Amino acid sequence: MHLKTGDLVTIISGRDKKLGPAKVARVYPTEEKVLIEGRNLRKRHMRGNESLGTQSRIVEIERPIYACKVALFSEKAGKAVRASIRWVGADGALFGSEAEAETSFGAAAPARIKKVRFVASTGEILD
Repeated sequence: MHLKTGDLVTIISGRDKKLGPAKVARVYPTEEKVLIEGRNLRKRHMRGNESLGTQSRIVEIERPIYACKVALFSEKAGKAVRASIRWVGADGALFGSEAEAETSFGAAAPARIKKVRFVASTGEILD
């Protein structure tokens, strides 16, 4: 999945399309859905219980939205962007494959090669 919890995203289709960017609150990878703070609000009728002392009410709750209807938002570009996967090699250089990143270290074996999301249009690294 191309999204992580805490990412700044914008909705690209649906009724919340015209609203600004918002943060991802939770990711559901098995369902390919994300929960976005303050977006995709639905009304839920909650029944009261006299023995517990609660009253009936209508509550607005956030519902998950399909991840394909959401795009990463770049503050640098001020719009939705696409990110690709890159690996960080020696001296912070970015490589297209993990094998290329490993060879950049030479004889010294790296402990762990870092995988990052890279936005080519702005040069941003999303982590």
